[in-house]
Amino acid sequence: MRIDIITVLPEMLDGFINTSILARAQKKGLVEIHLHNLRDYTADKHRRVDDYPFGGSAGMVMQCQPIDACITALKAERDYDEVIFTTPDGEQFNQPMANAFSMLNNVIILCGHYKGIDYRIREHLITKEVSIGDFVLTGGELAAAVMADAMVRLVPGVLSDEQSALSDSFQDNLLAAPVYTRPADYKGWRVPDVLLSGHEAKIKEWELSQSLERTRRLRPDLLGE
Repeated sequence: MRIDIITVLPEMLDGFINTSILARAQKKGLVEIHLHNLRDYTADKHRRVDDYPFGGSAGMVMQCQPIDACITALKAERDYDEVIFTTPDGEQFNQPMANAFSMLNNVIILCGHYKGIDYRIREHLITKEVSIGDFVLTGGELAAAVMADAMVRLVPGVLSDEQSALSDSFQDNLLAAPVYTRPADYKGWRVPDVLLSGHEAKIKEWELSQSLERTRRLRPDLLGE
């Protein structure tokens, strides 16, 4: 899997993509993540990538030319399954979307910034608009980091225990059951006896009941309630 991230702040993402799971995935040769500084593609001698919006609204807007130039250059080298734009008004990012993205070969993520991007880019070059929540960030770099992490950890071979990802919250539209580790008794706070029983069927039954209870209490919307 290859992820190309277009950003005006590559330094904001550099440390993130070279740490922990993302770094491990790249070292294993399972994933490539490349950062592209949008300023390297502008025709402006001052390296500007934004301008005032038509109509007199407040804020600055990312221009067509550098974005088009960057995406065109990338597409000249390979085919892309999705060109994703991070934007607060996009489709809500969730686990099923992460699952679907993790099975793609080549993905571009364009990080929004300032007041947004010239809408013509959204009309002609973007294939998917994605939001990580109903709030506004200074830029789309954090959203791109969230999506990249959620995708990459699902690529086969990235996690040492692939079953771990399959038991995460939201994989079956339920929140995960509580988890515990040693010691079994800490300050009188005991681990549920069923988890110490070694009875696999009873443990699975307990985990499912806990998942249902937590989902009903914390996220009833997942159950359609």
